[in-house]
Amino acid sequence: MATKSVPAQETTITTHAINITKGGYCLESKTFQSLRPPATPPPPHQPLSITQFILSLLHSSAIPTTQKNYLIMPSTGQSLTYSEAINQIYSLSSSLKSLYNLNKNDVSFILCPPSLHVPILYFSLLYLGVTISPANPLSSNSELTHQIQLSKPKIAFATSQTAHKLPSFPLGTILIDSPEFISLLTQISKRDTPTNHVEVSQSDTAAILYSSGTTGRVKGVSLTHRNVIAPIAAFQKSSAELDPHAVSLLTLPLFHVFGFFLLINEFRWGRTLVLTERFDFEQVLKVVERYRVSDMPVSPTIILTLLKSDLTNKYDLSSLRRLSCGGAPLSKEGYGLTEAGAVSRIIGPEECNRHASVGRLCGNMEAKIVDSLTGEAFGPGKRGELWLRGPSIMKGYVGDEKATAETLDSEGWLKTGDLCFFDSEGFLYIVDRLKELIKYKAYQVPPVELEQLLLSNPEIADAAVIP
Repeated sequence: MATKSVPAQETTITTHAINITKGGYCLESKTFQSLRPPATPPPPHQPLSITQFILSLLHSSAIPTTQKNYLIMPSTGQSLTYSEAINQIYSLSSSLKSLYNLNKNDVSFILCPPSLHVPILYFSLLYLGVTISPANPLSSNSELTHQIQLSKPKIAFATSQTAHKLPSFPLGTILIDSPEFISLLTQISKRDTPTNHVEVSQSDTAAILYSSGTTGRVKGVSLTHRNVIAPIAAFQKSSAELDPHAVSLLTLPLFHVFGFFLLINEFRWGRTLVLTERFDFEQVLKVVERYRVSDMPVSPTIILTLLKSDLTNKYDLSSLRRLSCGGAPLSKEGYGLTEAGAVSRIIGPEECNRHASVGRLCGNMEAKIVDSLTGEAFGPGKRGELWLRGPSIMKGYVGDEKATAETLDSEGWLKTGDLCFFDSEGFLYIVDRLKELIKYKAYQVPPVELEQLLLSNPEIADAAVIP
């Protein structure tokens, strides 16, 4: 698995405070700095896996999680407490290492619909230093062939319904809904596992997540353990408002970067996560009412349906406190992408009033607004391509050195392909994708602005505008 990468940018850029505006813009470097409290992730050279990191945070917190539910699956009535989940992680990781000869940096291809077993599988493999590569169970044969060619897996994990889509692998395919796999979850107790500890470097690849990239065909985004640990550490610095008793409903796929990060972050905070097998709008409303869901990551389409559907009047949705959105433009929320993780956040009621903004930069993230033709960096108020740099920026695209070189420059800047601007107070605004702009005479018209205009008509359920 060859990945061309640039040197990690872990150094802090030091500027004189007098040259930084109140919006975080540095006049000397022409970069925008995060206004969030500085984060202190573990030293980058400290051996540490994602699983070790979040377990250490959970154990050191005062949150009582022993008998608290981590996962709930309404469709089956099953649930998993934190105590059970931790024991299963230790048992499964030890069993996989001893029975299947899995080694650090081996790649595991995962083709599984949502279940209680999938998060445990992720954490167990990450604990062993095995790279996880989850894919959409609904993918076509050609899509799966392309993804497998990119990631070069040694082993696969599937279910009895999805295994037929996969070719043979050196270490075979394990069915996670089989009695044999389920027995691996409880074979070994936590106290029996220290001898099986694997030393994982934070620079090792943790996951290969599939994305269309900033342009073109689907690519395999290589994320290191450090790429995940750093934003989780930054997030904890700005999360005093989080309620440990909150309940999140995950309507997004576990193979998606949004679902992947949410699994990890909810575990770190000792919160309860409700999983859905497939999206059904009325079923989601029932689950919100039954489990008193307070947080829900959603797509823009779901938000439009929530606003326009009469079904919402049938159910008690008063427990909902926060909706987070990703995957497409929306008039307000946070911003992130597979290649960079979380980029910006909106925190608190005051920031929520910036209706068109996606918030301020997350901790340890810096940005530039660049003229894509001349390379000139702009200050507040001017539109240009958003460039990002920070410890959560991807390692590169697996098996695609050309795409990596086109997206990451020699200084570690990720070129997002998004047309954006910052205002004078450090709030980021996403205009549209650069390559989707409609050029009419001397004007550049962002399709998203036309879409929002159309959606202002209550008779229109959803809209898409293309050049």
